[in-house]
Amino acid sequence: MKRILLGTLLALPFVISSLPSQASAAEIIARPSVHKPVIVARVHQKFIPTYYKTVRRGHKLVKVRVPGHYITVRG
Repeated sequence: MKRILLGTLLALPFVISSLPSQASAAEIIARPSVHKPVIVARVHQKFIPTYYKTVRRGHKLVKVRVPGHYITVRG
């Protein structure tokens, strides 16, 4: 019986603080919704042809073939 009473007394401050209280008008901040224009970036692909590149493999310099590929370019 004492445990129940003690538990209730300990939990009482938490219950009171968790009850919803009425908000004052000073706490409410209303911000108007501003619609920003959508900017569409112009993007196109550019083809980079096949080329050879010198790469170090251990102590040797080896020519490696880089296959042709597309890259994305803005503007």
